[in-house]
Amino acid sequence: MNTSEIKKLDREHVIYPWVAQKPVDPIIMDRAERIYMWDTDGKRYIDFCAGLLCVNIGHSNRHVLKAMNAQMEKLTYVASMFGTEAKAKCASMVAEVTPGDLDYVFFTNGGAEAVENAIKAVRAYTGRHKIYSRWNSYHGATTGAIALSGDPRRAASEPGPAGVTSFFGPYCYQCPLGYDSHETCKLACLEQLKKQVLYDGPKSIAAIFMEPIVGTNGILIPPPGYMKGVRQLCDENGILLVSDEVMAGFGRTGKWFGIEHHEVLPDIMTVAKGLTSGYVPLGAMIWNKRLWDHFGDKPFVGGLTYAGHTLACAAAVANIEVYKQDNLIENSRVLGLHLAKRLEAIKQRHPSVGDVRNQGLWACIELTSDRKTRAPLAGYNDSVRKVSGEISKRLYAAGLYLFNKWDYIFISPPLCINQAELDESMDIIDKTLDYTDSLLK
Repeated sequence: MNTSEIKKLDREHVIYPWVAQKPVDPIIMDRAERIYMWDTDGKRYIDFCAGLLCVNIGHSNRHVLKAMNAQMEKLTYVASMFGTEAKAKCASMVAEVTPGDLDYVFFTNGGAEAVENAIKAVRAYTGRHKIYSRWNSYHGATTGAIALSGDPRRAASEPGPAGVTSFFGPYCYQCPLGYDSHETCKLACLEQLKKQVLYDGPKSIAAIFMEPIVGTNGILIPPPGYMKGVRQLCDENGILLVSDEVMAGFGRTGKWFGIEHHEVLPDIMTVAKGLTSGYVPLGAMIWNKRLWDHFGDKPFVGGLTYAGHTLACAAAVANIEVYKQDNLIENSRVLGLHLAKRLEAIKQRHPSVGDVRNQGLWACIELTSDRKTRAPLAGYNDSVRKVSGEISKRLYAAGLYLFNKWDYIFISPPLCINQAELDESMDIIDKTLDYTDSLLK
C-alpha cells in the first residue's frame, strides 16, 4: 500500500489519543533502526523521544529480535497462573538490578496497570484509604492512575475515585510557594507536605506516590534532601512510599532507576516502558520484603489475562542483557554530562529559553517570554498561546521527532545514541528556537 492508501484507511477507522479526531494527519512510519525512523515516503527522522520514552535500547535491536523469534517458535502465551522460564528469568533479572530488597515482581501490561495494582497493594497492606500524589505528576490514563495525576489530562475522568489528595512538590524554576531557588527556600515544599499530612491525619494515609523525577510535566528534579525527607515522613507515620519509575527507570537518568539518585529506598516501584523498550507491552509492580511477607498468608487481589506474557518476558530478558552488554546505563550518564553543556549553551543563546535541566539522557528546555519575571511563553495548558504545534512542524521538517507541549521541549533519545548524533539533534533544536525567540519581538 502507498502512503495515501494507508492514510485513507487510518483516517476512516483509527482513533488517536488526547486529540480531536478531525485535524489528525499522521506521519505514516514504515521502519526503524537504532535512533532512526523512516516514513513510507522514505524520509528519515531522528527519534529523539525514544518512541514515547520507551525505546531505550533503540529500534530493531538484533539480540532482542532473535530472542523474541526463538520464544515465538517455542511458546508465545499461557494463562497467567502458569509459570514459564521466561517469566521466572525476567523476574529474577529485574530483582537483580532494582535497589535494596525490591525483589518481588507482579507483571502487568504496562505502566498504568502497574500503578493501579500498586494502589490496591498499599490499601490492602495498610488498611488505609488515602493516597497522596503530586501536582504536576503523571501516572497513567486508567481510572486510578489518572486520578493520581496532577495535570489537566485527568479532568475528563473526573470525578475520580475517592481518597486521592494532591500536594505541591519541588518545582524550583516556577516555585508554587514563591521562592527563587532551592538554595533560599530551605525545602519549604517539604515542610508544607509535612503540615498537610498532619492536618489530614497521618494515620489515614496509605501511601505517597511520586515520580523520582517528574516526567511529562517538566523534568522536575527534586533538590538534595527532599526525597530523604519524604522517606522519613513516611517512616514516621507508617506510610508507604511508591516510586513511579515508568519513565525514569532502566537507564534514562544515568542510573538503573531514578530513585537511586536520591539514595532512598521505596516500598514499591512501578516500571514499564524501558523494561522491554516497547518491543512488546509489559509493566511490573515490584514489592520489597515487607510487602512480600505480608501477602504470604493473605491473597493479593489482582490479576490480568496477559500478566507475565511469555513473549513480553522474553523480550524483557533480552533487553536487560542489552543494557548490560552495550553499557547503556553508563552511556546515558556520560552523554548526560555532555547534554548538560549543550543545554546551557542553548540557554545562553536564546532569550526565549528560561531554564534547562537534565538527568542523564532526560532533559527539558522550558520556554519563557521574560527571563527576569519567568513569565511563560505558552503558559500552563497553553493558557497564553499555543507554540508546540509550530515547533513540532519545524522539527519534523528538519527530520527530528521529539515530544513538546506548553512551555516544555523534552529530550529523551534512545540510550544507544552517540555524541555526534546527539550534537546533530541539538543543532536542529538550537536552530528551531530562533522561532520562539521571534515571538518576543
